[in-house]
Amino acid sequence: MDFSYTAKVEALRLQLLAFFDRHVYPNESRYEQEVQANRAGGDPWRPTGVVEELKAHARDAGLWNLFLPQSVRAPQGLSNLEYAPLCEIMGRVPWAA
Repeated sequence: MDFSYTAKVEALRLQLLAFFDRHVYPNESRYEQEVQANRAGGDPWRPTGVVEELKAHARDAGLWNLFLPQSVRAPQGLSNLEYAPLCEIMGRVPWAA
């Protein structure tokens, strides 16, 4: 079985790596602070502001809901084999997976 990346996957992979470098990794401590503040405020399940902000950035970048099959709303249409290398990147930060 050939596990080499297609051009589409490699492009998404590079885009995702850049997104994490630019948006996710720099906000890890902010996320932790917001979670602690939510817990201290008695609302541990309240969505964090940083995640809500990054959702919008991810949507704008075409990196939102990559697991969905191909459709008008999800033009990426990735197979499991194509999605797996992207999961490897997203799984590096549990709250961003």
